[in-house]
Amino acid sequence: MRFMVMVKASGQSEDGELPSEEDLTAMGRYNEELIKAGVLLAGEGLHASSRGARVKFTDGVPTVIDGPFAEAKELVAGFWLLEVKSKEEAVEWVKRIPWTDGVESDVEIRQVFEADDLTAAVTANKGR
Repeated sequence: MRFMVMVKASGQSEDGELPSEEDLTAMGRYNEELIKAGVLLAGEGLHASSRGARVKFTDGVPTVIDGPFAEAKELVAGFWLLEVKSKEEAVEWVKRIPWTDGVESDVEIRQVFEADDLTAAVTANKGR
């Protein structure tokens, strides 16, 4: 099973503040643990929303909206893509994320659809 682990943005990340050298070192060690365990498929940090854009579609017509975007807590500052046996295993890995002492942060875990999930949905819908 694959899970997308999304680290929510903070005021600091939206202001473009980079983590300290100590935090980056701790994150590097954590990422090495994920690699050694064979569960890390991808993982990256994201620039602040001020450097991004959204494309909104209304009746098929795209409208480009440049950042920054309000409500940092609704934005994603970085992610990991993990391949693990269960949601519980993903949760256990997330509990080990460094740099959480003394700060408040939200990390969301969402299962990624697999091809078999989509094939089953198409097959089920054909019977309707």
